[in-house]
Amino acid sequence: MKIKAAVVFEQGGDFSIEQLELSEPNDDEVLVRVVATGICHTDLAARDGHLPLPPPPSVFGHEGAGVVEKVGKGVTKVKPGDHVVLGWDYCGECAACKAGKNLYCFNFFLHNFNGARPDGSTTLKKGDQVIHGNFFNQSSFASFSLANERNIIKVPEDVPLEILGPLGCGVMTGAGAVMNSLQAKPGDSIAIFGVGPVGISAVLAAVVCKCAPIVAVDIHEGRLKAAKEFGATHTVNAGTEDPVAAIQKITGGGPHFTLECVGNPAVFRQAVDVLPRLGVCGLVGVVPPGTEVSLDMDLIMNGRTIKGILGGDAVPDQFIPKLIKLYQQGKFPFDRMVTFYPFDDIEKAVEDMEKGVVIKPVLQL
Repeated sequence: MKIKAAVVFEQGGDFSIEQLELSEPNDDEVLVRVVATGICHTDLAARDGHLPLPPPPSVFGHEGAGVVEKVGKGVTKVKPGDHVVLGWDYCGECAACKAGKNLYCFNFFLHNFNGARPDGSTTLKKGDQVIHGNFFNQSSFASFSLANERNIIKVPEDVPLEILGPLGCGVMTGAGAVMNSLQAKPGDSIAIFGVGPVGISAVLAAVVCKCAPIVAVDIHEGRLKAAKEFGATHTVNAGTEDPVAAIQKITGGGPHFTLECVGNPAVFRQAVDVLPRLGVCGLVGVVPPGTEVSLDMDLIMNGRTIKGILGGDAVPDQFIPKLIKLYQQGKFPFDRMVTFYPFDDIEKAVEDMEKGVVIKPVLQL
């Protein structure tokens, strides 16, 4: 079928709106009419060649939300007309998947970064030219998306579908890091380094968990102001003061938890150095493979923990409905992060995101 999609034709290039041909769904696949899709920093990392992906041309996008248009004959999880959020794919067969840790699937790259289905078959073309798709097994920068039954999450139809896409990655990651990975409890102190969409989602989750204090760290005053509005009790501008000293003063010796949401070795070092004994640092920020960091081994040996976190250690089919219920109760207003853009204005949305003008741009189709 013919669809409209945002294609990157060269590494680091612009997104070009093109008409493409999308394959029909296989037996275990779902065709989704995309209503809206969030833009994530991971999409930009893919555009710029910082992920182990096939070379362009490619269609990215991995925070899609839409309506099921058609299902393969083996699909039982959803039916045409259902409202869905698209998440990450996994094999369902490796040791991690069998342990219920699908986000740590041993075959993650094959199912999400292959530029094609796991079997190598492609799903997107422009004339005779193959376009790499299946990014996070959805490539939702498009009017229609193909996903597997595994990475489809059914959502209630009484919630605005336009706001739900970011739950599939950025919001789930930040909120899950606090609620699932760190299992924060009332009274636990937390410092969140980097308050973009993932960090703000972590702030919202820290409020739900009744953490105190909640310290937001960034170098952009606009983001720090937003973090305060979303529930941070304190803010630290790491561009004008030493965040380690400032946070230790605020928390009386260091927080129970820190989250690194930037993907910067120097920031990661600060997030570890600020911990007291028995403190835990969650690493969430995405970095290119091979990125190294220097840490004080003695500091870590003295009871501190570093925990790598993917997707907020969530089970999306369970956690996304939980976040939606919190939203409906007025306890998780993640929609206040969202700024909508027409799909054709994707370059403007990316520009505003990179400049820090908006927190979470969402493209409407």
